[in-house]
Amino acid sequence: MHHLLFYRFAYADHAVRREPYRADHLALAREAAARGELLLGGALAEPMDGAVLVFTSAEAASTFAEADPYVQSGLVKSWEIRPWTTVVGALVK
Repeated sequence: MHHLLFYRFAYADHAVRREPYRADHLALAREAAARGELLLGGALAEPMDGAVLVFTSAEAASTFAEADPYVQSGLVKSWEIRPWTTVVGALVK
């Protein structure tokens, strides 16, 4: 089982507004990935109105969201963590 962190962005011009926070956001993501907690992540496209990140646990996803500069700065208007029953693929244990 994995956990999906869904972000809903607050602004249609998220790509522009995120720039002051992007380096810190990516550093946080890379740290979580290096610890093995964050497996995949990225923004939704066409339109860029949210993001999906795949975590190994709900706790890791929650800790990430609470520390994320995008969330703290108000660029993310809402976030949700959902359990995901994964049954096939390279990351299924």
